[in-house]
Amino acid sequence: MKNLVEQIASQFEAFAKDAAAQVENGNKAAGARARKVSLEIEKLLKQFRKDSISAAK
Repeated sequence: MKNLVEQIASQFEAFAKDAAAQVENGNKAAGARARKVSLEIEKLLKQFRKDSISAAK
């Protein structure tokens, strides 16, 4: 589970960097990268929720 949390944090850092580049500089490629990473974050968060629920039982 610790590894999963580290992956989420790493992906979020990449998302924040690319999203900021899109918003501040109008960088379209950074926007595409941010959208791609957001999908990966979504999958990781769903896995975290699943693992967290099973650990609580």
